[in-house]
Amino acid sequence: MHDLATISRSDQTRALGMSTLAFTVCFAVWTIFSIIGVGIREQLGLSDTQFGLLVGTPILTGSLTRIFLGIWTDQYGGRIVNVIVMALAAAATFLLSYADTYAMMLVAALGVGLAGGSFAVGVAYVARWYPKERQGTALGIFGAGNVGAAVTKFVAPFVMVAYGWEMVAQVWAIVLLISAAIFWFTTSDDPALVERRRRGVKARGALLELAPLKSLQVWRFSLYYFFVFGAFVALALWLPRYLVGVYDMDIKSAGMLAAFYSVPASLFRIYGGVLSDRYGARRVMYWTFGVSVACLFLLSYPAADYVIHGIDGDIRFTLAMGLVPFVALIFVLGFFMSLGKAAVYKHIPVYYPDHIGAVGGLVGMMGGLGGFILPIAFGALNDLTGIWTSCFMLLFLLVAIALAWMHLAIRRMERDVVDAELRKLPELPEMRDIHTPSQEGVLGPHLIEDWRPEDKQFWEDKGRKIAQRNLWLSIPALLLSFAVWMVWSVVVAKLPLIGFSFTTDQLFWLAALPGLSGATLRIFYSFMPPMLGGRLWTTLATWSLLVPAVGIGFAVQNPATPYPLFVLLALLCGFGGGNFASSMANISFFFPKAEKGNALALNAGLGNLGVSVVQFVVPLVITVGVFGFIGGAPQQVVNTNSELWLQNAGFIWVPFIVASAFAAWFGMNDIASMKASFAEQAVIFQRRHNWYMCWLYTGTFGSFIGYSAGFPLLMKLQFPHIDALQFAFLGPLVGALSRSATGWVSDKFGGGRVTLWVFVAMIAAVAGVLYFLSIKEHPMAFWGFFAMFMVLFFATGVGNASTFQMIPAIMRSEMDRLMPGTDAAVRQRQGDKESAAIIGFTSAVAAYGAFFIPKSYGSSIAMTGGPEAALWGFLIFYVSCVALTWAAYTRKGGLLHDIERGGRPSAVPPPSLPPENPNRRTKDRSV
Repeated sequence: MHDLATISRSDQTRALGMSTLAFTVCFAVWTIFSIIGVGIREQLGLSDTQFGLLVGTPILTGSLTRIFLGIWTDQYGGRIVNVIVMALAAAATFLLSYADTYAMMLVAALGVGLAGGSFAVGVAYVARWYPKERQGTALGIFGAGNVGAAVTKFVAPFVMVAYGWEMVAQVWAIVLLISAAIFWFTTSDDPALVERRRRGVKARGALLELAPLKSLQVWRFSLYYFFVFGAFVALALWLPRYLVGVYDMDIKSAGMLAAFYSVPASLFRIYGGVLSDRYGARRVMYWTFGVSVACLFLLSYPAADYVIHGIDGDIRFTLAMGLVPFVALIFVLGFFMSLGKAAVYKHIPVYYPDHIGAVGGLVGMMGGLGGFILPIAFGALNDLTGIWTSCFMLLFLLVAIALAWMHLAIRRMERDVVDAELRKLPELPEMRDIHTPSQEGVLGPHLIEDWRPEDKQFWEDKGRKIAQRNLWLSIPALLLSFAVWMVWSVVVAKLPLIGFSFTTDQLFWLAALPGLSGATLRIFYSFMPPMLGGRLWTTLATWSLLVPAVGIGFAVQNPATPYPLFVLLALLCGFGGGNFASSMANISFFFPKAEKGNALALNAGLGNLGVSVVQFVVPLVITVGVFGFIGGAPQQVVNTNSELWLQNAGFIWVPFIVASAFAAWFGMNDIASMKASFAEQAVIFQRRHNWYMCWLYTGTFGSFIGYSAGFPLLMKLQFPHIDALQFAFLGPLVGALSRSATGWVSDKFGGGRVTLWVFVAMIAAVAGVLYFLSIKEHPMAFWGFFAMFMVLFFATGVGNASTFQMIPAIMRSEMDRLMPGTDAAVRQRQGDKESAAIIGFTSAVAAYGAFFIPKSYGSSIAMTGGPEAALWGFLIFYVSCVALTWAAYTRKGGLLHDIERGGRPSAVPPPSLPPENPNRRTKDRSV
């Protein structure tokens, strides 16, 4: 380490001052599109989404390059790297003034974004000059260079009005080039680089620089920065557009008012560094997130007119935020976000002193990506919902997640410290004064401490009965989850019939959103059973289905129900899709290896029946008043004399959801050995087989759910002369039954071998579909097409079971390699924990098929006039699945070859694959 005691105060001040000046100019260039983008939008007639993409493109480049620039700074020094970055950004900014098409401007914007990468360079460069106790303040001062965004907002509007946006680009480029020259001639190499050169030590390679990025802690810091910095940049870019649209301001006034947000959000970053040094970053982060939640809740509330039917007549009033309170709240939000930016970066040089560039680059990259993604999301939400405050709704959700994760991490840290004391508490700690010592540590009646499913005597005497009970209580809960997840697709198709005037594009988004939200929720749900317990989480997840079910029942009764409410209900239907991941992860713990495949197949297969059930039941129940007057009046079908009770599509599931939730709470069990934190389960992201199985399960379940969503529409479009929709439910039914009925095949012959032949069958079936589409004018073409899809659905069901049977076998085999020196029982428990996490995570990734397969059909038809291009893409994907299954698992020497043929797998890893530490991660001990 270099000796900072020999560095003079003037050297430190000069390095910090010149770095801050350079970063200020870079930031002014980086956010140039917040002003000139408004002029470009009017010149080219861009939509909100196109405008958001243009404004966010420089942020993308500046974000993605930060991690590499941070590494190069650690290797070659911040002085030379910063000058090169500024010179390249200046060239791109000047050339921007000659772009005259949207595509050319996007290309130039990529180069302009290099200016944003200078942040990672400056953080590493400045931190090298200061001791730990002063780094928070120093980096806070450097980060105040964010004020460059305010400089652009103050000055650029006047230059643009007087001379055009092209002049703004040229002037900003020249100033940036001059700043690069000043920085080069007034600074010197940082002390760490000088010391390394003096000692003749070579810089570490890129892989060593990236080593700390495996820590979950780093990614948590990245989420914090995604909000405090990414949201700051996004709002700095979006506010002029928001002020013009909401408050009818001209661009100069909007730019000036937007600066009232940018200036404090930049300058008070210095104060955030001082507070972090004095009181600690954790406390500052709590302040930041707490105040941000309050501010964003108020900013999210849309302007609305209310009518209260009072005793003496209607009482009418309007809730809308005026300009003055809006600016005040933005000022407060910017102030606390600035504190949070400094607090996040306070941690990096303390926890990772030898990797400041790499870690700071990653955290900065994620923050910058927030500045890229969020403006695009703001524009898309405007186009989708038609609500101006939707941007603040998104930020409210983001900061709530960040606050919850931070708090849970801190509580986890505290529990680790005092875990021994907590174990002494009775089941009701608040009543400890009246408990006796004999009652300490009493376990609840539903918690099983001794669980040994591989012990044949234990399994036959006690285990099988408990496991079967939990399985048969899990199945109806999962079936209801699939029903609620897929009910929206049926409801959406009926909305135009009862007077809802949504456009085709709006209906498409409503149909697609449950798939997107359900797949995304699975990522989080997959880790919940080990964290909270399978019984508690199954109960909570089942109760959550009431929200979209009841919401749908009320929303469809009034054609005046606003579209944004339907968007919210579509997203909430994703609760049902998310439940699959947690259900499968939970059930996998209860059964021994020999019966795990069949158990998971029954749980998933009979749960998948919810897709067919909803497609069969809903068309029946909406034709009659099932609940009488309690369920509400029927809706008149447009231009006919018939009526529909569409609310029954939601209400019909309510009594079953309630019954299933109670049954889960009173009948299911938790397994003590199943408990694991997110950090303990996150080790799966280091396992290559996790990613292999994500690929294969996308081929099976992703195909099943995607084909289920797209099959009815595909039949209707390709064979319009046949009333094919009456057969639509048969595809999901065949897939669900084949999954539940064929799990034993994988248990007997091996999941790897079955999976291999499943993909071969799917290739043949897709080829058959393509053939019958090529002769679709033939009288029997439809039945050939239909038969080939039944083969596809059957194969996906078998493959769903076989791929899940593979995962426990793979991970138990891997534990022999990864943990060769540990007890067999320990290896088994670790393998089961990782298997459950992988099962949940792979199901999350695969669930995106519910969106991408129907979308692929639509894109293929739009581009080529038919679905054949999409089907060829699916066929090629299945070929890759065959190759992966054979190469990794079923060939001679593959991981499952000996296991599935009755042999003994080798516990010795090949030379190219050294043993890994299954618990290899940095302990999450900070904020």
